Amino acid sequence: MENEDNLSDEFRVHVVIPSKPSPILEKRIVFKVYKRRWFILFVLCLLNCSNSMLWLTFAPVADQSAQFMGVTLDQINWLSIIYMVVAIPLSFGTTWMLDTLGLRITLVLGSWLNMLGAVLRFVSVLGSLVSAAKFPVVMGGQTLCALAQPLVIFTPTKLAALWFPEHQRATANMIASMSNPLGILVASIFSPMIVGTTNNISSLLFIYAVPAAIICFLATVGIRDSSPPTPPSASAESSTSEPFLEGIMLLLRNKAYMILLLCFGSGIAVFTCFSTLLEQIMCVRGYPNDFAGLCGGLFIVFGIVGAGFLGLYVDKTKKFIEATKVNMSFSASGFSVLYFMKIAVAVVCSLFGFFGFSIYPVAMELSVECSYPVGEATSAGLIFISGQIQSVIYILLLQGLTKPMADSPFSTCSAGDASLSWRVPMLVMAGLCSAFTCCFVIFFHTEYRRLDAEAQAIGKKPTLTACQTVTSQTLTTRQTPTTSQTDNTQDSDQKEEQASG
Repeated sequence: MENEDNLSDEFRVHVVIPSKPSPILEKRIVFKVYKRRWFILFVLCLLNCSNSMLWLTFAPVADQSAQFMGVTLDQINWLSIIYMVVAIPLSFGTTWMLDTLGLRITLVLGSWLNMLGAVLRFVSVLGSLVSAAKFPVVMGGQTLCALAQPLVIFTPTKLAALWFPEHQRATANMIASMSNPLGILVASIFSPMIVGTTNNISSLLFIYAVPAAIICFLATVGIRDSSPPTPPSASAESSTSEPFLEGIMLLLRNKAYMILLLCFGSGIAVFTCFSTLLEQIMCVRGYPNDFAGLCGGLFIVFGIVGAGFLGLYVDKTKKFIEATKVNMSFSASGFSVLYFMKIAVAVVCSLFGFFGFSIYPVAMELSVECSYPVGEATSAGLIFISGQIQSVIYILLLQGLTKPMADSPFSTCSAGDASLSWRVPMLVMAGLCSAFTCCFVIFFHTEYRRLDAEAQAIGKKPTLTACQTVTSQTLTTRQTPTTSQTDNTQDSDQKEEQASG
């Protein structure tokens, strides 16, 4: 590409590569980062935001949507659950596509599926269709949007690894990942505002279809390459070094990764249940849809703020494990008291979002660190699949545990079958959240494999995790060379340098 150097920043690292013929072989490599990485990140953020808006379009207005389409609340919930059902089998193909076919094909395909699904949903509410056909057509459009979700949501970790340098990866992953909850925030606040009455469902679907079409155009025309001409870091050169199936087998044998897969997947499931069922839980206790949307919005806003601080902190300190464990502990504590806090519900939702929601991008980076050199899309994608599988199980379980309420004087639910008691389901979900958090805090330990590989490539000491520091200090004390040994080593190094000269 012409004048590419004018559109990039470059930095030099001193890489020492050992070889048998010469003990001291030095090679200077120039890493470049290209400004168009920010455009690709921008398009991914818009696409991620749009897809999540389409996911939870109906959840904040479940009662009105059920009346408009002439279906039950359980059927409306399936408009959200279909995302998880479709994502489970498709995710394996998506991880292969990202690591094999590349970033551009994946993003363009995802943008087209997202746009077609949004348009089909709007077509369903036009006057030419009979009432009985509305829900099936909406479900068809929602299914197309669900097909796009894994193509979009797996991409932030891969984009950060291919286009961003080591000191910007966590921040780039945070920005791209947090655009997904930003879309949920838009849906939580604007869906109740736009709908008002059931006659405005058609306006709601049209408003959400317009940005999907614009984003599809930007992705198709604007994204030209899957990776930059030159890598931004040492690990980017080997980003797809492990074949897909071999990478899967390596992950299944990685104890630390399997703990993260199970425990953080449970956290994703709790968030999904919270976002999908919040309006139904709140209306039984007398809260209007607007307040439920506000609580969902506060949850997302504070989660994005927390992710911003945490991403910058982790980029500087590289304390992925400590940050994840501390935040998971606080979020589990906040969720455990959520159902019983009648006055400060909005405050608890804000704290739950600040500590719980903010760990998603950090955990995705941690999955890459503990599984390197497996491809980023594979390691992050399996965790998302785990979250989707557990989400389906949790939602079906929680719905099965609800009981009809004989008397609900404070209920503001519109639908006749919406007066259900959520006390037992909320207690079960809090228990699951606390149990998996304790499991993660106690049993998860790992090395930062990608950071260590990059450190060795440029001749630096490996990055130590907190649990390795004491051991390394002990080994250092035992293996400290004597003064004479140090002098002999320095003399031999000088002789080798003179010989190579």
